Formats: sequence, C-alpha cells, structure tokens
Amino acid sequence: MILLDGKKTSADLKVEIAASVKQLKEQGKKTPHLAAILVGTDGASMTYVNAKVKACELVGFNSTLIDLPEETSEETLLQAIENLNTNNDIDGFIVQLPLPKHIDEQKVLMAINPDKDVDGFHPTNVGRMTLELPSFLPATPFGILELLERYNVETSGKQVVVIGRSHIVGRPMSILMSQKRKAGDATVTVAHSRTKNLKELTLQADIIVAALGIPEFLTGDMVKDGVTIIDVGITRIDDSSKKSGYRLAGDVHFESVAPKSAYITPVPGGVGPMTIAMLMKNTLLACERKA
Repeated sequence: MILLDGKKTSADLKVEIAASVKQLKEQGKKTPHLAAILVGTDGASMTYVNAKVKACELVGFNSTLIDLPEETSEETLLQAIENLNTNNDIDGFIVQLPLPKHIDEQKVLMAINPDKDVDGFHPTNVGRMTLELPSFLPATPFGILELLERYNVETSGKQVVVIGRSHIVGRPMSILMSQKRKAGDATVTVAHSRTKNLKELTLQADIIVAALGIPEFLTGDMVKDGVTIIDVGITRIDDSSKKSGYRLAGDVHFESVAPKSAYITPVPGGVGPMTIAMLMKNTLLACERKA
C-alpha cells in the first residue's frame, strides 16, 4: 500500500512554482497576483483563505484579501467582483464558498471574468474543459490528476467509480478521467446518493474517487484488492480523546480500506493540500497567459 502524499506533493509543487516566479521577477516581468473575497466569518472558510494567503507568500505571489461582513448585499459583492475584473494587476481571484444564504452563488460565479476564474467554476471554463480546450481546471480535480500522474498510477482502460456529482469535484472529475490525458483514458461511472447496488459498482472499480461528504462511508467490504482510493471528503467528528475535541475523517474508512489498496490518499494530508497548490498553479498560468 502506497500513500498518495498530498502534503509532500503540494510542497514540491510550491517549490516549482516559486522557481517560476523567481524567473519572472529576474526577467523584469509581472509578479502573479491572486485576490480572494471572503464574505462573513465561517470558520472553515477563514481557515482556507488564510492558508491561501500563506501559500501566496511562500511562492512569491502578491495577494489581496477582501474581507466583507456577513450582511454584505449581493449588489456590493458584485461590485467588488467587477472591481477585480477590471483591475489589470489582479491575474486571478476567488470568491470563497459557501456564501451567506441571501446571496445567489450562481449569479456571483457568473460575474467573474473567466480569464481570472482560477477556481475553474465559471461556465466558460467548465465548457472549455469539457471540450478539452485550454481552460482553468477546478483546483481539487486538477490536484487529483497531479497526484495520479506524479505517482504513476495507471488509469488508461481502468474502471473508475466517482461517488458524488457536485460541480466542484464529482462532475468535473468524471469528465477529466474519461478524456485522453496521462491521468485519463478511463471508463468512468458516476454514482451518488440515489445509486442502487453501489457496492456492486465499487467492487468492480480499479479506482474510486469518494466525494460525497459522508464520513467513513466507503468500507473495506466495498472494495477489491489492489484498488486506488482518492478520498476527497473531510468532516470534523467529535472525539473526546483528542485535545481539540474532534478528529478529521474522510469519506473512506481508512483502517478497513487501506490494507486492500495499492494506493490511497490519507485524510488529512491527501487531496486537501493539493487543492491550494493547484490554485497557485492556475494563478501562475493566468499571469503567463496574460503576458
């Protein structure tokens, strides 16, 4: 069993990105600039945004954080987005999700300039991705592809089951894995909460991407020997034995699944760190494309 170490791989990626930024600066070219809009005080969102700001510092990017209160109107947020769309110094930006309930997320994502949409959520980028045209890939699926490639996990002709159909992970992952690419050329089945006989599908799968948000859902009796497991989920579970009072669990029951796996991502330290690294990579790409 080999751990797909996202922590180490993301650190390697950041070193590579930092070297590219150093080269840009030495050539007198523009320093990549990533901005983030955070609305409200959701704890997980604040943690993610702070991690992104730190990652920018590490690779040598400029970064801007626009911190808006919970009661910010949709109109005010859309104006902030337009300001970033028209600011030539900003190469890419993200609006941290989830947003407060009074704001239409889809309307907000549609307002982002696709050329600065480094999260890869805008319909233009989703459409370009589907047609295998140059686009910004959503950071989490992009990170999963990078892990599979760097660990030389064979995907061509393999049976892949993606559990989860979200626009952020499940749906794009299923499209990317079926395309002609190094981590691709697979036969992909998308499963979800309404799928019947899910265990029959997962027992046939060579690769399983678990992204449904139910802690420890995938268990050892649901997988075959030699499977590759990508665990996208991360949930806080109360645990009085821990100093923090909780532990982090993925969508996979690691103890029962790992012994049967050829490759598996841990939680934490698997897919999560890769998401931030690929956001940095998309921002570098945005800066280079603009140049």
